[in-house]
Amino acid sequence: MADMNERDAKLVQYLSEAYGKERELEAALQAHIAMTAKGPYKKRLQQHLKETKQHAKQVERRIKKLGGGGQTLQGAVGKLTAAAKGPLHAIRGSGEQEKMLKNAKTEYFNEHEEIATYLAIETLAEKVQDSETAKLARGIRREEEKMANFLQGQIKSLTGAVAREDIPAAQRRGSGSTRKAKKATTKKAAVKRPAAKAKRSAAKAKSSAKRSTGAKKAGSRKSGSGKKAAAKS
Repeated sequence: MADMNERDAKLVQYLSEAYGKERELEAALQAHIAMTAKGPYKKRLQQHLKETKQHAKQVERRIKKLGGGGQTLQGAVGKLTAAAKGPLHAIRGSGEQEKMLKNAKTEYFNEHEEIATYLAIETLAEKVQDSETAKLARGIRREEEKMANFLQGQIKSLTGAVAREDIPAAQRRGSGSTRKAKKATTKKAAVKRPAAKAKRSAAKAKSSAKRSTGAKKAGSRKSGSGKKAAAKS
């Protein structure tokens, strides 16, 4: 690297970081695959492991072409670090679905770190007119973005599975039952309001009728008294 100019040295620096991350993720993906049940998720992880290995080879070739060397040591350190994390991954969560969910969240985080890394390489390469490195970084970045999109959907799916596995059905419907109860109460109140109003109206009418009847009787008595007085005179 001593003979490289500043341009190539900076490109090799960024590519070396990407290479180390790819090697680290190889071991992490292998650990996750071993914990994952058969199905689309496991199949996609296996496919991405192949992509990750291919990415590392492509980046390593580009580093050598730019004049870099001795980068495999950094990659090996990254791989050993990830391998040490493997046993920790195996004890994640209380159930199978939750373990896979936690792995998917970690993978989602790692994919976005890689996307950022390759975006920086792509941009740097474009700024210094290195079209070959820019093309390489762009291609890898797009594959990482596809994997991140897959993992986003997988996280939603696995979270739903955890809810079904760990939370009783009655509790999952708790908020819905509360809403239904409130709705039923509101409906009953709405039904009661017109009935109460009608009852009050009937009471008013009855009271009014009584007052009217009383007034008529009083008038009749008054009229009778007047007739008697006239007869006496």
